[in-house]
Amino acid sequence: MSVSLLLLAFGLAADAFAVALGQGAVVKTHPWRSALVVGAAFGSAQAIAPLIGWAVGLLLAGLIESIDHWVAFLLLVIVGGKMIWEGSHNDPPGEDGDPGQEKLAGGWKLMMLAVAVSIDAAAAGITLPTLDAPVVVSVATIGLVTFALSTAGVMIGRAGARALGSQAEIIGGLILIVIGAKVLIDHKAFG
Repeated sequence: MSVSLLLLAFGLAADAFAVALGQGAVVKTHPWRSALVVGAAFGSAQAIAPLIGWAVGLLLAGLIESIDHWVAFLLLVIVGGKMIWEGSHNDPPGEDGDPGQEKLAGGWKLMMLAVAVSIDAAAAGITLPTLDAPVVVSVATIGLVTFALSTAGVMIGRAGARALGSQAEIIGGLILIVIGAKVLIDHKAFG
């Protein structure tokens, strides 16, 4: 396994890790199960996306690169905005000590996050042949690194949420929006 492949895998997993931190901030019950679900969703998306990018190849690379950052931004802002809204309308714990409803992304929301953090991986998939590793090894490495970092991110985010209390969900939503803005800045979307 090449150093270039590992660096690519960690670079692609960075956004997934940051989003997982935000997800960890809203985990109320079953933290390990939640962490594994988020890790599996993000790791799978990060493994599949470069495979798609590799398959599409250079033919459509210009088209993909011209809109990928806007799609990622939009998805992150939608989910982040929803987290901020829900955090500002947070139900206090009930008299019986029930911590309230679990607000961890699931279903479509989790899929949107997984797609948002893996769009760059699709564009990076075009470079897979240059890594001197079989495509299967490359996508497996990217997926496993993302799985590990995302799972850890949920657990770290949960620990941080305990210190932040009820503001954790709002902060998690703001983090998603900042990541979306960073995607636009990194891609020089404004010139």
